[in-house]
Amino acid sequence: MKPPTEGGRGLSTRLRTAKGRTTASQKWLERQLNDPYVRAAKAAGWRSRAAFKILELDEKYKLFHPGQRVVDLGAAPGGWTQVAVQRVGDAGRVVALDLLPMDVIPGAILLEGDFQEDAVEQAVLAAMDGPADLVLSDMAPNTTGHNATDHLRILGLIELALHFAAKVLTPGGAFVAKAFQGGTEKDLLNMMKRDFASVKHAKPPASRKGSAEMYVVAQGFRGEGFRG
Repeated sequence: MKPPTEGGRGLSTRLRTAKGRTTASQKWLERQLNDPYVRAAKAAGWRSRAAFKILELDEKYKLFHPGQRVVDLGAAPGGWTQVAVQRVGDAGRVVALDLLPMDVIPGAILLEGDFQEDAVEQAVLAAMDGPADLVLSDMAPNTTGHNATDHLRILGLIELALHFAAKVLTPGGAFVAKAFQGGTEKDLLNMMKRDFASVKHAKPPASRKGSAEMYVVAQGFRGEGFRG
């Protein structure tokens, strides 16, 4: 998959006025306006540029297959969910969960809540109506600007998502989660290597070059998984 390219012979868009905006928000808006992935996502009907991240990971690791059951944690605004629905087809099932409400995505079951709560977990299990083949997590904590603290927070989210995945995956299933530079902590990585045949770190081209964002891709689930 070719990364989108900038148009307009390298010309960039500048906002005419910064009135009422902070310097940080001004820079963010200009970056969005000049981001080829943002433009390509809008043109393709994806809800976010993040859709290209999972598309690129799928191209490399062959994550999706027709007829799969997929759970998307931290799904809002729904870019990854849209890709999952497209890739698994009418015979598949996609359950998307977030703390925030989401607009309807045809072909997906949208749930609102915290997957750590028993009632929400049961709602996901009921919606899946069987074991998951793939659990996705693009969740990220609110950053503090303190690298060590932010790293611990993202590790905590990965661990929570991993424990959830271990409950719902079918043998041979896969798990994809957002991480930050520095990868996953040794104990957490060892846990993944125990439960999965393959564990890789990847930075898809759609992840901004200056970002510390990366992903952990675990495939070939060895555990017992789903207990319906």
